[in-house]
Formats: sequence, structure tokens, C-alpha cells
Amino acid sequence: MSELSGDAILSLPVRLHGIELGRPVDLLLDRESLRVVGLDVLCGDEVHRFLPLPTAVVAEDGLKIHSPLVLLEEDELGFYRARAFTLTSLRGKAVTKDGRSVGTLRDVVFAPNGEMVAVLLESGDRLPYEDTLRLPPASRTAA
Repeated sequence: MSELSGDAILSLPVRLHGIELGRPVDLLLDRESLRVVGLDVLCGDEVHRFLPLPTAVVAEDGLKIHSPLVLLEEDELGFYRARAFTLTSLRGKAVTKDGRSVGTLRDVVFAPNGEMVAVLLESGDRLPYEDTLRLPPASRTAA
């Protein structure tokens, strides 16, 4: 896959050797670079864990991991949530380009390495991500 959207990746289960361990409930984006760093995964035991994006292989039928140890415990998730934006906190907020509003954020498109490629607006427009495009600052999420 050359590009991923937030909606698409959040619809995929997390699997270990074909066994579903949980489902992603949010994307975490680095506050400075807006690179996708990982996912908040709600596991079968009802515990939220952090899945670093580089540790998962994105396939048509799910996010495949090779060890349950890559799912970091809730306190590590709190560490990342305190230092990241969540996609949920950004959706529905105004997007600006060159200081002017261009629409409302619906989703993000990113490369498998987490690099931001584009933003999708509520209007249906897709804008390539560039230095002049700004997503709204969101308040810090609760850790």
C-alpha cells in the first residue's frame, strides 16, 4: 500500500498469527511533524494499548504484528498521547493554507512510514500536505 487514510487504518483489526487481538480506535500524530507515530488500540481485554506504526505490517485484512510485545501497555500509551495529537481531536476543525481557511478536516492520508501525504476535507477535497498547510492546534489529550 502506497497510501493509507485514517479511516482505512482504523477499520482494520490488529492480528497476531491470524488471531484478532484488538481494534484501533485512534491515530496519534507527532505534534511537530504531524507524522503518524502509532495507534491507540482497544484490545480484547478492554485495555487500551499503543501500537507504534513501524511495528505493524498493513495488509488488506488487518494490521499484522509479529509479537504481542509490540503492543505497549496503557502507561506507555499515556506517554505518547501526551505528546501527540489524536486524529479524533483534529477532525471537524478548520484547516488553513497560507493563513486562510480552506475547509474542515475529515481525515488524513499518510505513507506507510507515517509521513503525512494529504488532508481530506469535509467538502470532499483532497489537499496535498505542504509547509503552508496547517491543522488546528488541539488541546493536549488526557494521559
